[in-house]
Amino acid sequence: MLKLKKMIHLIVFNLTLLYLFGVSDATVKPVMVGESVTLKIQRDGDIEWKFEDRNILIAKISRDEITLYDKVLDGSFKGRLKLDQTGSLTITNTRTTDSGDFKTINTSTGKLLKTFMLTVYGPLPIPVISTDPTTSSESRCVLLCSVVNVSAGSLSWYKGNRVLSSTSVSDIRSRISLHLEVEYQNNTYSCVVNNPISNQTTHLDINTHCNTRSAVILLTLPVVVGMNVGVAVVTAMVTVLVYKFISRCLRRKKHAPEEAKNAYSSLNYAL
Repeated sequence: MLKLKKMIHLIVFNLTLLYLFGVSDATVKPVMVGESVTLKIQRDGDIEWKFEDRNILIAKISRDEITLYDKVLDGSFKGRLKLDQTGSLTITNTRTTDSGDFKTINTSTGKLLKTFMLTVYGPLPIPVISTDPTTSSESRCVLLCSVVNVSAGSLSWYKGNRVLSSTSVSDIRSRISLHLEVEYQNNTYSCVVNNPISNQTTHLDINTHCNTRSAVILLTLPVVVGMNVGVAVVTAMVTVLVYKFISRCLRRKKHAPEEAKNAYSSLNYAL
């Protein structure tokens, strides 16, 4: 679903460019680095292929004679261009620097025949999940998902199949990261990096990155404290009752001889 969404965004973006700059009949071509891609056309007359906004001439057909200009751009296309009699251009062993607009033009009329928007994606790295020490605590687990050397794509946090947060990159970055505060006792999180060609996923092991033991202790602490308070109250009540009972027994024992003496005197007086 995320891959399809990214593709839709890319198509909408490219169509917007077409509208703004008046380019017609454009074709979006995503490809993985190292693969070959063919930009297919059916020519009518003599044509030229030009690259990027600077309109750098890279190939042409004139009277069925094919000429390649693969030494331009410091020879970045050298040995990697092929042009057939239909006018279709093939680029072999693609590189990320090949990304851009390839235009075919009728040399007789100067009419723009077709534009290909080529995007060459590099291999995606595996996302790395780590704990953010600056914001995490015993009661709060904040994680950081990072990838390095991404040419284009999106980095997203998932909970199950639901996207929680996402960030996109459209040019080569050394590193992109995305934070997420997770819930304890929930191990359904994953971090995904993707582009229209492929994706890489890392699943979260919450026991490795989050201090779940501390969380359990913190969650049960009020109960433990409540139990300790209850025990203390019961112990105090029992202590008071025992003290009163012992005190009463001692008082009775103390006054017993006087009561016996008074009883004896009363008996003698009666006799």
